[in-house]
Amino acid sequence: MSKSSEIELRGAHAPSPRTQCWPGGVPFVFTNVGIQLFQQPDKITIFYSDDHEVRYVRMNESHPARLTPSWYGHSVAHYEGDTLVIDTIGVKDGPFAMVDAYGTPHSPTLHVVERYRLLDYGAAKEAEERGEKENFAVPVADSGIGRDLEYKGKGFQLHFTVEDEGVFTTPWSATVTYRRPSLPLGQWPELVCAENARAYDHGGKAAIPTADKPDF
Repeated sequence: MSKSSEIELRGAHAPSPRTQCWPGGVPFVFTNVGIQLFQQPDKITIFYSDDHEVRYVRMNESHPARLTPSWYGHSVAHYEGDTLVIDTIGVKDGPFAMVDAYGTPHSPTLHVVERYRLLDYGAAKEAEERGEKENFAVPVADSGIGRDLEYKGKGFQLHFTVEDEGVFTTPWSATVTYRRPSLPLGQWPELVCAENARAYDHGGKAAIPTADKPDF
């Protein structure tokens, strides 16, 4: 049982990157409800709906031999047919580092492979309904991040695999299915954790990243 699980079982609120206003890292950042991908010839920029989280993915490159860990790691990508494959290593092990909302930790050997593809409406709807039954449903009345119930176009699916010999005995995989939101592209609500630090942490002050002294 993780430390976070023990805290929750005692009736307290376990800290996480989201409640403490820290970068979520990979794959924790996948718990964001909204996602936007912008592709250029040499890179892909990924925006997430919560707290201005951004990732930069290098196209058709390899990981360097020497790598300095960073909050979202070093990500490289290529296409396999119509599937975008992103490979990430070097995710920084911060004070609230975890791979999921249950507080499962990770080690420096963390390796995440993401596969993104479009789904026809029927397949996306079926995946969404299965996810709602097995996990939870995102409320529709949530400032525009909830899905557009009238939209009958394609969905977008992420299937990712996590390997970490320092924590897990075997690789594991999960799937996230996205549907078009009720608000148009570019009109997401601005969600700033530092402006809602007490609300995020159930009344207690979050451990917002601060500097003990100026950088210069």
